[in-house]
Amino acid sequence: MNSPIMIACAHGTSSSQGAAEVNVLRAAIAELRPGLDVREAYVDVQQPDLVDVVAGLPEGEPAVVVPLLLSVGYHVKVDIARAVNSRSGSAAAAPLGPDPRLAQLLDQRLRDAGATDNDVIVLAAAGSSNPSAAVSVEELLGQLRELRSNRMVAAYGASAQPSVPDAVAMLREELAGGAGAGESAGAVDVGGRVMIASYLLAPGFFHDQLGKAGADVITEPLLPSRVLAEIALDRYDAAVGKMNEGPAAASREPAAAAPAEAPANAQEGGFFKAVRRFVTKYFPR
Repeated sequence: MNSPIMIACAHGTSSSQGAAEVNVLRAAIAELRPGLDVREAYVDVQQPDLVDVVAGLPEGEPAVVVPLLLSVGYHVKVDIARAVNSRSGSAAAAPLGPDPRLAQLLDQRLRDAGATDNDVIVLAAAGSSNPSAAVSVEELLGQLRELRSNRMVAAYGASAQPSVPDAVAMLREELAGGAGAGESAGAVDVGGRVMIASYLLAPGFFHDQLGKAGADVITEPLLPSRVLAEIALDRYDAAVGKMNEGPAAASREPAAAAPAEAPANAQEGGFFKAVRRFVTKYFPR
């Protein structure tokens, strides 16, 4: 029996460099697993759209959607879940993060950027209105704290608090000995820098915004890195394992909870889609 098709589904970006690096990630996945059918899809901005890719799959062929995303959020819980639930024999894998290997990669990015023990660090994620996304980021932050002794906080580019600029301002005040400094701030050594650890997959809208947050140093995004391809394959294998367990396992898939978070009716769903198109057009990622 052939392995299920992997649909490597990314968010999508208007950044040519970001799009190229995601394509290189898909190529690395295929290189690590010769013979695996790896297909391209997106939930926003770029084509082909995930819904169309799923609808166009060969009849009777099983498939696994692997989110090339760093946490659970709207796109995982609604967009990907809806696409998977629309076709029998399809399943959704977990997103790439959190994972200790991502923490190790972030640690390496910080080392490459010259981080010292005196620096304070903002772990900058894209953000989501889904509370599960912040939980995932905090878990990753905990894994990074096991590798570094720096004062670190998580912050978000959108839809969650604190914002990256607010976190940078707070840590800069601590370094200056302001109201936020002291024992409660983690005994920060005055004289360090404020660094942003970019917990983003590739260059694009959110990474560009980090340059406006007022930090002294910003690390490069996670890509390019072969580690992401290895994690994607692990997520795929775990999903395939659940598919092979049978219907009882399929009923436990996270995707089953998605309809409760989907828009209440088709008209409301159309409204949200129109809003997303407006944001994409005038505020490209």
